[in-house]
Amino acid sequence: MAKRVLVVEDNELNLKLFCDLLRAHDYLPEGVRDGREAVAKAREFAPDLIIMDIQLPHVSGFELINQLKADEALKAIPIMAVTAYAGREDEERIRAAGADAYVSKPISLARFVESVRVLL
Repeated sequence: MAKRVLVVEDNELNLKLFCDLLRAHDYLPEGVRDGREAVAKAREFAPDLIIMDIQLPHVSGFELINQLKADEALKAIPIMAVTAYAGREDEERIRAAGADAYVSKPISLARFVESVRVLL
């Protein structure tokens, strides 16, 4: 059975790219463009992995990670942050917030797929 991946990304082109890439590698992606919908969608979709942008409108990726990790039903789901924040201190802050992996934008397709594979 295909692993389920929730993708939280406000940029339509990036969302399509990530979902298409995941499908091409036999994952079952579900996209959400608004971080405010991510927790409810995660409860409904029951993903094996959450891939999310950190720079989201309405709710920051840091806040969203906190919400996901505070939810008993969701806290064990690994989170992969995909973000334009590319500094060493940015990666440390993102991992300290609770992300299990970090991929900087613009993404390397090979690194993206490998990070997904390792987390799943």
